[in-house]
Amino acid sequence: MNNYEQPIYMNNAATSWPKAPGVAEAAAEALRRIPGEANRGGVTDFDVFEEVRKELAELMGVDCPFQIALGCNSTWGLNQAIFGYPLNPGDTVLSTNAEHNAVLRPLHVLMQRGIKVVTLSADAAGRVPVPEWEQVLKYCRPKLCILTHASNVTGAVNDIAALAKAAKESGADVLLDISQTLGCIPVKLSEWGVDLAAFTGHKYLLGPQGTGGVYVREGLCLRPHMVGGTGVKSDLKEMPEEMPLHLEAGTGNEPSYHGLLAALRWSREHPREPGEMERKAGRLSEGLRKLGCRVIVPGGVSTPVISFVIPGISSADAADILTGSYDIILRTGLHCAPEIMESIGMQGGTLRLSLSRFTTDDEVEQVLCAVRDVVESGV
Repeated sequence: MNNYEQPIYMNNAATSWPKAPGVAEAAAEALRRIPGEANRGGVTDFDVFEEVRKELAELMGVDCPFQIALGCNSTWGLNQAIFGYPLNPGDTVLSTNAEHNAVLRPLHVLMQRGIKVVTLSADAAGRVPVPEWEQVLKYCRPKLCILTHASNVTGAVNDIAALAKAAKESGADVLLDISQTLGCIPVKLSEWGVDLAAFTGHKYLLGPQGTGGVYVREGLCLRPHMVGGTGVKSDLKEMPEEMPLHLEAGTGNEPSYHGLLAALRWSREHPREPGEMERKAGRLSEGLRKLGCRVIVPGGVSTPVISFVIPGISSADAADILTGSYDIILRTGLHCAPEIMESIGMQGGTLRLSLSRFTTDDEVEQVLCAVRDVVESGV
């Protein structure tokens, strides 16, 4: 067992923990108060959704907060974007094999509807190679390009400035999945020329589950994937045309968004020390390699994610030992991104450790000690 009173949490690429200070209190207080949701006859003038949009717009590098529609997570946002984008049978979508199932499964549905989907393979680090991307754009001429900002398996961050530029020059719009990067590394959607972006609040934004959404550039109109009440313009048979109402059907998760707002404000007021997460992730990666583990080292810009396997021990067995005997919470398997495994040579899946700004040096060393025990035991 580890020497801590609580588990060592290394699964932040899935859901961050601990949350930012004040998140739980803000959500709890919202639950205790009389509901006051915007546009729905609430009892307060404070619009938590509007305030969240303002914070997010600054983080995303966009000028208009009202182009951000808020929902329950990035899967919601990706579905809104993919199924709402004006595609017709015969159109082409270009994507990559580094994508999460929140992209892969909607793309499968599009193919059943007569949309052609072209998939480019990532390199051995999990990164989309720019020259190959540019080449594929020339022959397939997609209407829409969909790719992740960073691999949730390897942490490799893609060169979105170059990839989006090439896509725009070919005439395509760009949908970017920023679930793994928003709040972790700089995001500059307008500067990069990104048209759509899906995000979640419960990873590196340090907010609660049940928050997330989609950014849509001005001038681009999606068909609403969900329709229903908006609290205003109730006489219309269709969703209101203006954003964000156009995509925000139904009652929003007000308590969780109060929690997300608290997280966003706390992070803005307490910027993390540059390079600290990267230093700790590097120490963990180096230590695992010295123990004989096979580690994916993406190089370049990356998120604090380490995927590895212990030779001679299945990932499932190793995870059971690390969790059951050492209280280390991590992820094992395909990480909802099954197609990238062939590119990185890990067809059977990996063990994944993912750090946060709250991960300590002691926790890193405790994890390395635990893995050393597993390696030496030869289980």
